[in-house]
Amino acid sequence: MLKMYKESSGKEKNVSREKQIYKVTFIGSAVNFLLLVFKFVAGIVGNSAAMIADAVHSLSDFITDIIVVLCVHLSGKPQDKEHDYGHGKYETMATVIVGAVLLLVGLGIMKNGAVSIWKFLHGEILPEPGILALIAALASIVLKELLFRYTAVEGKKLNSDAMIANAWHHRSDAFSSIGTAVGIGGAILLGDKWRVLDPVAAVIVSILIIQVSIKLIVPGLEELMEKSLPEKEEKNILEIILSFPEVSDPHHLRTRRIGNYCAIDVHVRMDKDMPLGEVHDITEGIESRLKGELGEKTIINIHVEPHL
Repeated sequence: MLKMYKESSGKEKNVSREKQIYKVTFIGSAVNFLLLVFKFVAGIVGNSAAMIADAVHSLSDFITDIIVVLCVHLSGKPQDKEHDYGHGKYETMATVIVGAVLLLVGLGIMKNGAVSIWKFLHGEILPEPGILALIAALASIVLKELLFRYTAVEGKKLNSDAMIANAWHHRSDAFSSIGTAVGIGGAILLGDKWRVLDPVAAVIVSILIIQVSIKLIVPGLEELMEKSLPEKEEKNILEIILSFPEVSDPHHLRTRRIGNYCAIDVHVRMDKDMPLGEVHDITEGIESRLKGELGEKTIINIHVEPHL
C-alpha cells in the first residue's frame, strides 16, 4: 500500500513539474512570437539589417521553445519495457539542440556583421536605420531580460537543464538587442561615418552568444556520452556509503546523469555471516540516504560482496 502511495505521489510530482515547465515555456513562446513579428516589421520598415538579424534570433528562440516542450514531454514519461532507465535524456538532448541552435545563430550574426564591416571599409555607405528599429531593440532588451530571469528561476526550482538552457537563450537575445540598439542608436545620432557601429556591435554580441552555446553543448554531450558525475559528488556518495559501519570497501563505483536525475552502481563489502534480512535493511538505508542527497528519482544498484 505504501509503495503504491509513493508511486502515485511520484507520478503527481512529475505531472506537476511537466505542467510548470509547459507554463513557463508557453509564456516565453508567446512573448517570442510577438517580438519576432515586431522585429521583422521594424527591420523592414526601419531599414535595419541588424534588426532583421535580431528578428531571426527571436525566431530561433521561438523554435527552441517548441523543442523544449516536446523533449520535456518525452523525458517525463515513466520507465517502460524498452527504457529501463526512463526517458530523462530527452531533456539533455533538448539542451544540446538549444545550444546548437544558439551556435548557428551566433555564427550567422557574426558572418552578417563581418560582411557589412567589409563593405563599409571598402567605401560602401551602409543604410541608415529608422527610429522604429531602435524602439524594437529597446523593447526586446527589457522583455527578454525579464523572460531570462523568470525562466532561470523556475528552471532551477524544477531542476530542468533544458529550461535553464532556454533561459540563456532569452538572455542571448537580450544581449543581441543591446548590440543592435547601440548600433542603430549610433547610426541615427552620429551620422554616415558611424553606421558601422551597427555591424561591429553585432559581431561582439555574436561572440557572447557563441560562448553561451558552447557552455550548453559541452556538458550536454558529456552526459549523452555517459560521463561520470563530478569527482566531488562521487566522493560524497562514497562518504555516505561508508557512514554505515557495517559496510566497507566501496568499489567499482559507476555514475552517470540521466536528465534531471542520476544513476549509481557500486559494489560494497559486508560480513558474510550477516543475516540476509539485515543486509537488505542496510542497503535500503544506503539507498534512502543517497536519494535524500541526490533526489528521489535516483537509480541505485548496490552489489554486496563478502569481506575478503
